[in-house]
Amino acid sequence: MEQSLTVFIAVAEARNFSRAAERLHMTQPAVSQHIRALEERLNARLLVRSNKSVSLTKAGEIVLHHAREIGELHRRMEEMVGELTGRAAGPLSAGASYTFGEYVLPRALAKLHEKYPDIRPSVTIGNTADIAEKVRTRVLDVGIVEGEDIGSGLEAERLAEDEMYIAAAANHPLVDSTRVDPAQLERQTWLVREQGSGTRAAADKLFASLGIHPARMIELGSTQSIKETVEAGLGISLLSRWALRKELGLGSLKNLRAEGLPFRRSFHILYRRGDLRTRTVEAFLETLRGVTDEMPAEDARNR
Repeated sequence: MEQSLTVFIAVAEARNFSRAAERLHMTQPAVSQHIRALEERLNARLLVRSNKSVSLTKAGEIVLHHAREIGELHRRMEEMVGELTGRAAGPLSAGASYTFGEYVLPRALAKLHEKYPDIRPSVTIGNTADIAEKVRTRVLDVGIVEGEDIGSGLEAERLAEDEMYIAAAANHPLVDSTRVDPAQLERQTWLVREQGSGTRAAADKLFASLGIHPARMIELGSTQSIKETVEAGLGISLLSRWALRKELGLGSLKNLRAEGLPFRRSFHILYRRGDLRTRTVEAFLETLRGVTDEMPAEDARNR
């Protein structure tokens, strides 16, 4: 990629010429020269300079957006040319929503390293909406999410089916019930994820299917915090079987028996529409599919 764009990205991200120069192993005058040359060529002011920092003008925001896209395309071009040798190697930026990222992806990354040690993955964990946006804007090569509302410009490929159960503390009064009716569920305190999360979307769908409107819901920002709060006895929650594996095995959480369970949803792989998949991405997806195929069989053996 053209060096002036690389320099501009560094300055825009660091918000400081000196820090950008250190990151690039350049002198500060050389960094300033590249920025001036880029502004002259575009006939636009890109940065507003102050004594301690710099900020982007509107033109600068446009250039930064496209410079990042150019950098990503340049990286992908080099990867794809290099992959003509058939070797999966190099950086891989993957994202996953919380359930998959915290409870399935670690196993996949271990197997990926074992089979393809030259792949260097970097992982982002966020809710479904966040991951979809990062794939759309080329921050991520690929994403794995449980939500269905992914917006425009993306393609979703089904990866695996997930089963979700209502979890409660082991000493919760409803645990021993042979069947919990919707009215009982409606009176409970529900621990839910934030809007934009696939797990929250699943809970909302379950409420709608049961015709209930819980009066008390508490939003928490991660599945792990929800599990710990449920264990503490504050309320109940709809969670993935993959997220509940350890706690169910230890007996610290129990599944309630209720209508509409297990609630089923699918995990999807997200790509940018029209993009070619590199050998590195294909190796990652091959590993993911292998792991998600193995886990249901393991669950069945452990029941």
